[in-house]
Amino acid sequence: MPIPAWTLQPGQQIERKRLHEEFGGRTQGGIGPSSRSDNVFIFSDPIAGEKHGYFDGWMPDGLFHYSGEGQHGDQRMLSGNASILNHKQNEKALRVFQGARGTVTYLGQFEVDDKDPWYEADAPETGGGPLRRVIVFRLRPIDASPQPPQTSLARLLDDALDDPKEDQIQELGLEQQLTERMFVNPDREPYEAERKEATLVQALADYLRGKNHKVGRHQMIPKGETRPLYTDLYDHDMNLLVEAKGSVTRENVRMAIGQLADYGRFLPDATRAILLPTQPRQDLVDLAHSQDVVVIWPVKSGYDTSRPGPML
Repeated sequence: MPIPAWTLQPGQQIERKRLHEEFGGRTQGGIGPSSRSDNVFIFSDPIAGEKHGYFDGWMPDGLFHYSGEGQHGDQRMLSGNASILNHKQNEKALRVFQGARGTVTYLGQFEVDDKDPWYEADAPETGGGPLRRVIVFRLRPIDASPQPPQTSLARLLDDALDDPKEDQIQELGLEQQLTERMFVNPDREPYEAERKEATLVQALADYLRGKNHKVGRHQMIPKGETRPLYTDLYDHDMNLLVEAKGSVTRENVRMAIGQLADYGRFLPDATRAILLPTQPRQDLVDLAHSQDVVVIWPVKSGYDTSRPGPML
């Protein structure tokens, strides 16, 4: 059958089945390169995607960010992903739709950004699997006008980013219950250990406030990144950066050391500390000390530390 002329305008709707009958392309999935017509179709379902860590939509840079395909393991620049990246060389029009099934809304024709066509982010595997690398494309509109940021991540970046080429550090109150999980794996329920960590942090904060210390936390967005980092607790009076873990295991101590190293890049003069529910065994204390990290745990009289400090 001859391919009809493209007449669909941004904002108009069409049945996805009819779209593929006329122009070809995959009938399922988010990316549908067509062998019958000069089109690559992209389908975005931001409401469903955000629950699983895919924040597709308009970002503060005026571009449409779109997560690539691949449900398991690190995504690779193959198949549908490659068809997006190479659509100009292949002389294919990149057409974006909102919705993935039934009636979809045409958002317009786009092209990958020439200077920075894609970046990497973390997201879980389909079905709640482990975190892996996903590809996120930056798409520039051709016949559509950029829209205000709509996803929770886009709105946060719009408020927080003064210059995406610079690190962004913002102080927050402890009552702001923002977490990294909310922007990486939002559909996952907090683990029991995470709930214990929140209780540990609140108890330490109350203790420090009782000593007239100013406590809070930080939101950090490293330059070039689109996912925020959040510290557990920061004591301004002692310049103390704390990461809490709900269980005294080697795995948790290792993880806390890594997180403190990550956050500590932005607070290089802060003393780094791991908050644990009980005193750890000596080898784990030695591990922490080898990385210049102190360990804190609650006792009847307040808190004890693996090294003498101003809290005692």
